[in-house]
Amino acid sequence: MQKILATGLLLALVFLVNPAPAQISSDQIDSIFAGLKSTKMPGAAVLVVRKGQPVFRRGYGVTDLRTLTPIDAQTNFRIASDSKQFTAACIMLLARDGKLHYDEHLTHFFPEFPAYGKPITVRHLLNHTSGLPDYEDILTAEYPNTPDDQIPQIHNAQVLKLLEQQTAAKFPAGSKWEYSNSGYVVLAQIVERVSGESFGQFLEDRIFRPLKMTNTLAYEKGKNEVPHRAYGHTCEKGRCRETDQSSTSATLGDGGIYTSIDDLAKWDRALRDHTLLSEAEMKPALTAVKPTGGPATSPEGPVRYGFGWRVEPYGTHKRMWHDGETMGFRSTIQRLPHDDLTVIVLANRTDVNPADLALKVADLYLGERR
Repeated sequence: MQKILATGLLLALVFLVNPAPAQISSDQIDSIFAGLKSTKMPGAAVLVVRKGQPVFRRGYGVTDLRTLTPIDAQTNFRIASDSKQFTAACIMLLARDGKLHYDEHLTHFFPEFPAYGKPITVRHLLNHTSGLPDYEDILTAEYPNTPDDQIPQIHNAQVLKLLEQQTAAKFPAGSKWEYSNSGYVVLAQIVERVSGESFGQFLEDRIFRPLKMTNTLAYEKGKNEVPHRAYGHTCEKGRCRETDQSSTSATLGDGGIYTSIDDLAKWDRALRDHTLLSEAEMKPALTAVKPTGGPATSPEGPVRYGFGWRVEPYGTHKRMWHDGETMGFRSTIQRLPHDDLTVIVLANRTDVNPADLALKVADLYLGERR
């Protein structure tokens, strides 16, 4: 009896020192998004996945100001640069198939590309160290003092042509880190050259259909339609107006994917369970690039970037994450794999910071104050 009592006392002491984490309620998460509750204003969709299971799925606000359709778990948002993780996955699948190699050069796929592209490899494109000129800067220079909605939309083939008209890279390949939408547009075209399929079809065949992401697509105006579509909005001083497409909204690879939180739960499960790519095959995507000219940095500070994923930790917690930002939309995918926690926020308004909101949710589970 004394032994049993002693064991019970010891267990009680252990529990006091290491108390079980409190159950996080839906109300606690919901309160973080209280400012987005509306039946007349655009808002966001929020997903929390814990230990492989969705534990919170909720929509706030409406898809657009014309129909006032409530946002729900099936609502499709343009995820902008969060598309890059899918583009990188396409390249990694082709590498796994033996159809390309990360150290193959740009001119292997595009022999007509000017000499400045010869040192650039697929790996440089994936981790933003290519030095390719920014096609958005080139486009702006071609249309000086022109409102964005009056600049013709540019497509992938036109981006490549613009890059081929340039005579020099911004810096030697591999020497610096600089975020490059140009690089990911080129990667999408490499997928097309190697696979013989359109980029959108390759995504469908190799990622979306196998994962049963039936609500997800690479949007191409005139070729397909977005189901359950949310429209983007610019919101200022309490007023919102629809601003859904820009001059660069038609490119693919750097953006262009529409998806819902329900489908992203399936993507998150595939990443967790290594359904498409094994843990070893994913390793390059989660390994931070080390430019030859010094540490990777941006105006915001030090950068850790792999293939389509940022890998800066969150405090002491391992993290793989990415944000998306385009006309009318903001998004974030925050994965803390060692904590078995994912938080995703997709917004169709510009006056919110999805990453800040997502990390406030993460803090509830991590039991931290930041």
